[in-house]
Amino acid sequence: MSVRPEYGRPYGVPAGGAGYLRASHADREHAIEVLKTGFAEGRLTKEEYDARAGRAFAARTLGDLVTITADLPEGQRAAPPWPASARTNGLAMAALVCGLGQPFTGFLSTIPAIVLGHMARGEIRRTGERGMGVATFGLALGWIGGGLLLLIVLLMAGLVALSHPGG
Repeated sequence: MSVRPEYGRPYGVPAGGAGYLRASHADREHAIEVLKTGFAEGRLTKEEYDARAGRAFAARTLGDLVTITADLPEGQRAAPPWPASARTNGLAMAALVCGLGQPFTGFLSTIPAIVLGHMARGEIRRTGERGMGVATFGLALGWIGGGLLLLIVLLMAGLVALSHPGG
């Protein structure tokens, strides 16, 4: 495990589960406010305040801000917790249901499985919801069903052509 020389802490220190996220201007400003409060209450010396404020302005991630303010009251709020989505994307579930239902629907749910799978994967990337594997599986089932349907149509066309040799 490598250590950041400026903090003496391991890389990837979680900040409420979001330490790897980039810090915004508002996050840095909040950390500075926490430092100002700590200085005003006598928790930090002027030198400590100046050094930490400089690091707060240069902080790139929320984890960096937490390491600067963690020993102060209200310090952990410099890094809001990442909202853990326990919700699985609905489009992903629909893609899976359509993919699994193909044999029972006469392959009428093949195209919906493919379309819903692609839509779900895009939405999951945007929102951070769970269900990427479910969407991918439904999408794969849709493409497999589409391939099987195409194979069946080609085989039937070949049989029709063979059964009418003269034209």
